[in-house]
Amino acid sequence: MKAIRRFTVRPVLPEPLRPLHDLARNLRWSWHTETRELFRSADPEGWWPADADPVRLLGSLTAGRLAELGRDEAYLGRLAEASADLKDYLDGPRWYQEQQAAGAELPSAIAYFSPEFGVTAALPQYSGGLGILAGDHLKAASDLGVPLIGVGLLYRHGYFRQSLSREGWQQEHYPVLDPNELPLDLVREADGTPARVVLALPGGRSLHACIWLARVGRVPLLLLDSDVEENAPGERDVTDRLYGGGSDHRLLQEMLLGIGGVRAVRTWCRLTRTPEPEVFHTNEGHAGFLGLERIRELAAGGLDFDAALEVVRAGTVFTTHTPVPAGIDRFDRQLIARHFGDDGELPGVPVEKILPLGRETYPGGAPELFNMAVMGLRLAQRANGVSTLHGSVSREMFSGLWPGFDPADVPITSVTNGVHAPTWVAPEVFRLGAGQIGTDRAHQVLAGGPVADGGAERQPGTPRRWDAVGGIGDREIWELRRELRGQLVTEVRRRLYASWRRRGAGTAELGWIDDVLDPEILTIGFARRVPSYKRLTLMLRDRDRLRELLLHPTHPIQIVVAGKAHPADDGGKRLVQELVRFADDPRVRHRIVFLPDYGMGMAQKLYPGCDVWLNNPLRPLEACGTSGMKAALNGCLNLSVRDGWWDEWFDPDFGWEIPTADGSAVDEDRRDELESNALYALIEDRVAPRFYDRGAEGLPDRWIEMVRSTLVNLGPKVLAGRMVREYVERLYAPAALSRRALGPAVARDLAEWKARIRAAWPDVSVDHVESVTDTVAGGSAELGATLSLRVRIALGGLAPDDVEVQVVAGRVDSADAIADAQVFPLKPAGGHDLEDRWLYEGPLALDRTGPYGYTVRVLPSHELLASGAELGLVAVPDEATGEGAGVLMR
Repeated sequence: MKAIRRFTVRPVLPEPLRPLHDLARNLRWSWHTETRELFRSADPEGWWPADADPVRLLGSLTAGRLAELGRDEAYLGRLAEASADLKDYLDGPRWYQEQQAAGAELPSAIAYFSPEFGVTAALPQYSGGLGILAGDHLKAASDLGVPLIGVGLLYRHGYFRQSLSREGWQQEHYPVLDPNELPLDLVREADGTPARVVLALPGGRSLHACIWLARVGRVPLLLLDSDVEENAPGERDVTDRLYGGGSDHRLLQEMLLGIGGVRAVRTWCRLTRTPEPEVFHTNEGHAGFLGLERIRELAAGGLDFDAALEVVRAGTVFTTHTPVPAGIDRFDRQLIARHFGDDGELPGVPVEKILPLGRETYPGGAPELFNMAVMGLRLAQRANGVSTLHGSVSREMFSGLWPGFDPADVPITSVTNGVHAPTWVAPEVFRLGAGQIGTDRAHQVLAGGPVADGGAERQPGTPRRWDAVGGIGDREIWELRRELRGQLVTEVRRRLYASWRRRGAGTAELGWIDDVLDPEILTIGFARRVPSYKRLTLMLRDRDRLRELLLHPTHPIQIVVAGKAHPADDGGKRLVQELVRFADDPRVRHRIVFLPDYGMGMAQKLYPGCDVWLNNPLRPLEACGTSGMKAALNGCLNLSVRDGWWDEWFDPDFGWEIPTADGSAVDEDRRDELESNALYALIEDRVAPRFYDRGAEGLPDRWIEMVRSTLVNLGPKVLAGRMVREYVERLYAPAALSRRALGPAVARDLAEWKARIRAAWPDVSVDHVESVTDTVAGGSAELGATLSLRVRIALGGLAPDDVEVQVVAGRVDSADAIADAQVFPLKPAGGHDLEDRWLYEGPLALDRTGPYGYTVRVLPSHELLASGAELGLVAVPDEATGEGAGVLMR
């Protein structure tokens, strides 16, 4: 029989055990080893059946066991210590507070919006790298004391759970998640009623949502849930699944995330008297509507749309994570108009003002679509990609929004992602490091704060304390690697057995699983989502050659693979099936396995246990890719295409680069053939021989040295703490200062100034450029010479203070394109003539040899602009006149 009503009965803890409640409901336990051990020891047999979730564990403890623990003095002592440690962690000053005390002007609070958050497997609200990155961002912010407020949605079915059919086809399952059984608390008004946010929908309907709170250390994470009684059935399902449904469904999710999320933040700040955020950070375009809601708030306070837009832009940071247009959410403009018109949301914000924000105005754009990333860029004064290479790709991809500018001048910077080391470093690795520098210092180092001894750092972001790892002996490092590999073998066999049972296999036919993998064999890991560009099956390109590598008589390898294809991606599912069928082959199934249901729990075993982490995407389609970072923090070496973060931090001491054919004029099939052959050759000729090459003491000395170098030199770079500090210093703090500068009157003035500039810009031009010194003869000049330039500019009624005139100079190629450009400002040299032309002059020092050239450009200039390219306006010489022609130097 089925119950007609479901509810949760929570345990009543004896008074001495009451601190367990607070410890269980703050997700800091997910990255704090001592707290996890405290809960595990409360019921060692029930810890893993409870999925290592303290909330579930406490709900399963018997009254007798609770009474027993309440009398255990040793346990109560550990409990008191953990409780005091959490209080100190939550209340004590950390890096951010120290910066403020030193006089740094930092935001009072930052709101961080993301469609998914991967904080812990106990809160399954993530699908892949975007969510894991968001979770690590929150945890690192907590460790550093950054006053962040996280905002997302609570999906009642989360993402899907994955299993395999007997034929190896991916199958999806959507378990129902009860928020009352998760480490969440319902946000309530002062009178005890649940807090609500409400959105207006077309046809007089409404979308209601309650707010759940997850405590991520010091950071509150607000999750909106539409499964409330006030909603009709269709609206109750808005937050049913992560990345589920069609366009209408996704639009409602993104409206709730952006618009409802701002309202949830306002509610939270009102109820807790938390300072209102000065900066809003949208992690990808899904939450972009938050800018429209903030414009509505300002409009309700009397600002017109254009002035409100300036205020919103000043305090907004937008992070793009996709290197391809196909990865961006785009909606039909009519659908947007229907939801934001007179019968929908955002009263007071004209829909004719909203639609242009998402219009694809660049060549090749689709004017009938509303692009969420384009809106995100137009609503944010500061934007970034997530690796140096991805920043470059993003500037190229979105350059059409800044016509007339070279991609290098497009105002999109980059902050390379990082990973939260306390979450991803295995306890065994942590203990080895703590043995060198002490437990407290080890915690500080992994948190990513600038904790260098004596306040000095070996290089930016690389504290001297990381060098202490260099003092760990070779044998200790190798025994650690063997131990972690052995743990992975045990975990793989357990998961593989469970997977085959679900595939319909009987116990009698699964004896072979006891011999799957070998703790002494070189182990390669590959685990991630399964879109086609990540090339899950590149390793299968030449199956005979792969079998030879797996079964090599002296240098064998073994491979552990995991990954989920999107439920609607049959192509991805076919790739999974292809890999599974190969791994099912009795000839190699002891050396290569596919583990279904990849998630955080599996990942935390997989990264430390592998010797090599494989990554072979189509370059440059990997925005960052953080799985290799997590592996590196555990002493795993990377074998990867030079994409994402590996492109900027590759070093032969950290692993190997897979050569790519991305610059060649080859088709996709030929490219895969070339790159797979390069992969096989690397493993056969360099990776495996180095692993098995033993020195005089029976140790792989060179391999161990690479592990040590990875830990000491790469480890500090890949930390989420480093990443969050960069966001604070380079993006959040400047955004807060820009926002503070824009009071209502200043915002109106700025909006009016921009309107005046745009109106006059068609008449701004570079009329004439000349060199007034004779340093160039016969098309060449001497190194160290100086050109004195004189430029005549037509300003179209603008004043010199409205613009900046610049010389752009550098080496030129055969087409006279300037590379590695340097920019030098020119100064006004007198008044203007009757035709409103102004004279500008300045020197140009010739400090480089080789082909060299220059040109001149005019940009809008205002103290409140973050970049000269912000308005997307530039005037340059007419190429047909030859003005600004290059100067050849020898």
